[in-house]
Amino acid sequence: MSDPQTIVLTGATSGLGRLAAIALARRGFRLALTARDEPKAAETRSEIEVAAPGAQVGIHLGDLSQMDDVRRVGAEIRERYERVDVLVNNAGLHAFEQRVTVDGYPQMVAVNHLAPFLLTETLLPALGRGISPRIVNVASEASRRHGTLVLPADLTDTTPFTVRGSSAVYGKTKLMNIMFTMELARRLAGTGITVNALDPGFNVTGLGRELNFAQPLERVLRALRIGDPRRGAELIVDVATDPAFSRDTGVYVTARGRRRITPSAPGDDPAVQRELWDATTALLARRGARTPAVRRPSGSGAE
Repeated sequence: MSDPQTIVLTGATSGLGRLAAIALARRGFRLALTARDEPKAAETRSEIEVAAPGAQVGIHLGDLSQMDDVRRVGAEIRERYERVDVLVNNAGLHAFEQRVTVDGYPQMVAVNHLAPFLLTETLLPALGRGISPRIVNVASEASRRHGTLVLPADLTDTTPFTVRGSSAVYGKTKLMNIMFTMELARRLAGTGITVNALDPGFNVTGLGRELNFAQPLERVLRALRIGDPRRGAELIVDVATDPAFSRDTGVYVTARGRRRITPSAPGDDPAVQRELWDATTALLARRGARTPAVRRPSGSGAE
C-alpha cells in the first residue's frame, strides 16, 4: 500500500476545519491536526475515526496565539513526518474585545496572521519534500471591511475596541492572509510549492461564539438553510487536493460561484504585500522569534 499524503490542518476541532478534516480523512489522507484544547482534539479524532475507519490522525497540541507554541508545534510536525504535502492554515479568531497575548501582540493579529506566517516558515523544509506540495490559507471576504490598513502599526495596535469596531480589525487580519499568500507565492516561484488563498463564504458554524445571541441566531440561520458550512469546507478540500489547483499559485478564490477574485485595495498591491512581509519579519525577529527568511526548499516538487 502506498504511503498516504500528509495534510497539516489548523483549526480542525470546530467549524469548517472539522468538516474538512473528516472529508480529507475519507479521501485517504494522513492528517496532522493542531489543537489548543485536548478534550476537543480527542473528540474530533474520534469523530474522524468513526467517519473514516482506519484514518491516520495525529494531534499536535499548542496555543497558536503564542509564538513559542507555534514554533514548537511546527518542529514536532516536521520531525514526526518525513514530508508534508499540504499545509492548510485554517485557524482563525474573531474576537469582540481586544486581548493581548503573552508575547504582547493583539490576539487577532497573532492567531490570524502571525501564527500562519511562522508555522508556514517552520514547515517549509518538509513541504519541500512533499508530493505536489501546497499551502492553502483560509481568508475571508470580510477583508473588504478592513477600514484603513496602516503598516507596520496595525501589527502591534492593542487599542481597545467594541463589538462593532471588531469587524475592521478582523477584516485587516483576513486581508493580511491574502497579502501573505501573494507575496509567499512570488518568493516560492519555481520551487514546486503552490500558495493559494480562499474565501469560504458566509458560514454559520462557530458564528460569533463570544456573543450571547450567537447560538439562537445560528439555529435560525440553519433552519432557513442560510450559511451552509459544507460549501466552505468543500472549497478548502478542493483547493488542498484537486489537481486543477496544483497548477495555480498566488490565486484568491471564493466559494461564491467558485471564481477567482481580486483582493480589495491596498491588498492587491505587490509593494504593500512586500511591506507587510518585511514588517512581519522584523516584528517576529524583534520579539525573539526566528526570522522567516524564505529560501527555496531542497528537493521541492513531486517525488
